[in-house]
Amino acid sequence: MRAKKGNDAARDAARRSPRRKAQGYGGQQAQPAAHSAEPATKRSRRASGGAQALHAERDRHAPAAAPASLPDDLLIGRNAVTEALRSGRGINRILLAEGSREAQIAPILELARTRGVPVEFVAREKIERAAQGARHQGVLAQAAPVAYQELDAILRAAERKGHAPLLVLLDELEDPHNLGALLRTADATGVDGILIPRRRSVPLNATVAKTSAGAIEYVPVARIGNVTQTLKELKAKGFWVAGADMDGTPYDKADLKGALVLVIGSEGHGMTRLVKEQCDFIVSLPMVGHINSLNASVAGSILMYEALRQRTATK
Repeated sequence: MRAKKGNDAARDAARRSPRRKAQGYGGQQAQPAAHSAEPATKRSRRASGGAQALHAERDRHAPAAAPASLPDDLLIGRNAVTEALRSGRGINRILLAEGSREAQIAPILELARTRGVPVEFVAREKIERAAQGARHQGVLAQAAPVAYQELDAILRAAERKGHAPLLVLLDELEDPHNLGALLRTADATGVDGILIPRRRSVPLNATVAKTSAGAIEYVPVARIGNVTQTLKELKAKGFWVAGADMDGTPYDKADLKGALVLVIGSEGHGMTRLVKEQCDFIVSLPMVGHINSLNASVAGSILMYEALRQRTATK
């Protein structure tokens, strides 16, 4: 009986000892970590892989999400572009996906034709890249920060001011920084309006607006179709056309006081031949250094200030 009691005591001591074997869930003996079914990292990887597959399957059927932000001058979709055209908002150009259904884009084409907005048919992939995942319906438009003005409206406004109008025509200017700088000078010198071609010319955009330092809000800009025809019509209304080039009358000797269109050529090749042929006279800036040309915005600014000097000197 003593031995039995000793054995019972030993068993009780073993049960109370902290060195007893660990028990698994449900009372089963736990397996050492070295002999587990698979490493924890492998189990975690397999679990996360399954979750990723589940998310991928879910995302495949979910609608495409719009990007967090798009350029402020980008209009996406048929309704947005149609309403912008109807409201008179300034639009630089419209992109339509090739193969679009004629019935769906007919209203946009008609409004664009009436407003004189250029339309381009491009590959759908180009529109998708620009839309960055937003639903576009094959229609994009690049809006201007301000509305373009009609040339007739600019002329009527100049007439109400009671002075000889001064217009600046930019012949295929391509640099938005130059356009912004010219707008800033135009505001300072009292220019009545800036004329830019609809094609092969920088449009009003965010860069132009920023460079102009706010002048874009005060100087009206008109887009014209046929530049040479527009110059002929202005000459018929009593305007003189002066072009800026190297082989002309010194700028301070030319008469810039009357109703005048001052033509500034592009950064690379100056005025185009047909536009130069429409000029009544050419004005030039003296240069005595090694460089034979000036930045378009610098040359234009000097000529605008000379026109202002002459006009204010006669008062």
